[in-house]
Amino acid sequence: MTSTTKNQSTQHNLIANARFEVVPLKNLEAQIEHIPASASVSVTCSPAKGLQATLDLTARLIDLGHKAVPHISARLVEDDVGVKSIAEYCNSHGIDEVFLVAGDSPQPVGEYHDVMQFLRDFLATEHGVSRIGITAYPDGHALIDAKLIHEALHAKQALLAEAGVAGFASTQMCFDVDKWRSWATAERAAGFTLPLHIGVPGAIDRAKLLSMGVRLGIGASLRYVHKNSGILGLMFGPGRYDPNKLIAPLAAQADEFKIDGVHLFTFNNVQATAEWQQKTLAKLT
Repeated sequence: MTSTTKNQSTQHNLIANARFEVVPLKNLEAQIEHIPASASVSVTCSPAKGLQATLDLTARLIDLGHKAVPHISARLVEDDVGVKSIAEYCNSHGIDEVFLVAGDSPQPVGEYHDVMQFLRDFLATEHGVSRIGITAYPDGHALIDAKLIHEALHAKQALLAEAGVAGFASTQMCFDVDKWRSWATAERAAGFTLPLHIGVPGAIDRAKLLSMGVRLGIGASLRYVHKNSGILGLMFGPGRYDPNKLIAPLAAQADEFKIDGVHLFTFNNVQATAEWQQKTLAKLT
C-alpha cells in the first residue's frame, strides 16, 4: 500500500466514523432527521440550557438508534449527590461514554470548579462508563494559562489510568495545522498517550464561525486565519470551505499522533455536514 493510498484510507475511516456535535436548541429539531443512521453524536452542555437539556436530548438520540455521548459540565453539578445522579443516569440509559468539560458558567453552581474535582468523584461511583473524553487545546485557551492546561491534561490521564477507564482527548478547533502538530508532538514527548480526536467545524458559513470564535476558545486560530489571506480565501471562500483540508494533513500522521477520531462541530447545521461527509467519502472510495 502506497503512502497516498494509506492516507486516503485513514481519511476515509476518520470521516466515515466522525462524531457529530449537536447543541440542544430549538433549531436542532428540523435537523435531527439528517443525522446519519447509527451515528456517534456528541451533545453539548451550556449554562443557558442546563445539564438536564443535555441529558434529555441524549436519551432521545439513543432511542433513535444513535450512539449519544453527553457533555457533562462540572460547573453545573452541585455536589456528590448530583454526581451519583449522573452515574445512575448513565447506567439506566446504557451510556458507556461521556465527555467532560468544566463548562462556560462564570461561577460553579456548587463545589466543582473544574473537571478534576468532578472526575475524582465520578470515578468513585458505579457509573458503568467504559470511556471518558476530555478537552485539549492546541490553540490555547482565552482564560486559562497554557501551563495549567498542560498539567490538567496529564493529571486527568493519570486519574483515568488509575481507575482503569479508557479515555481520549478531543481538541478544540485549531486552523493552524503546524500549531496542532507542534502541540501534539510536545504532549506526546511529555508522556501524554491518550488517543486524540481532531476537532473541526462541519459545513458552516464563515460569518457564523467567526462570530462564535471567542466563546469557543479559538481566537488565536481565527487571528491566524485573518492574517493569512490565502488561508482565509481557501477556507471561507464561497462554497470552498472543506473540513477535509484540515483533516487530510493530520490523517497523514495519524499513527504518529495516535489520532483515532474526528469531532465535527456542526453548530446544528447537520444536513449540510452530513452531505459533506457523504460527498467526501465518495471521493475517497
